[in-house]
Amino acid sequence: MNASIQRFLSSPAFGVVGASTDREKYGNKVLRCLVQNGRVAYPVNPKAPEVEGIPTVATVADLPPEVQSISVITPPKVTEQVVQTAITKGIKHVWMQPGAESAAAVKACLENGLTVIADGTCLLVVLGYKER
Repeated sequence: MNASIQRFLSSPAFGVVGASTDREKYGNKVLRCLVQNGRVAYPVNPKAPEVEGIPTVATVADLPPEVQSISVITPPKVTEQVVQTAITKGIKHVWMQPGAESAAAVKACLENGLTVIADGTCLLVVLGYKER
């Protein structure tokens, strides 16, 4: 496992930006994967009150302070906005899941000292997600 992934996974808690109530969507699977692996995870979804029984927060700015890592499952243009909020919030690690990557968002992370994973590596593969 590479150093960026190790840093990401060292967070005491995780935000899942783009968490979905639809169990077929990756935003739902990433949340379930983190929970399956014993991690504390907070879904970020401005429209749903909860995802998989876990209360949501509306934005990255609303995440509790123990969240140092966020997994982003949003369209690239939204990812750019998410990263700006993450920088302001003091998030340390950003994992852009496949399809969420944006060159501008990656650049913003790097310029602000955030660990960024945006090379097509999927958290579901790294943690060994099991459909339940």
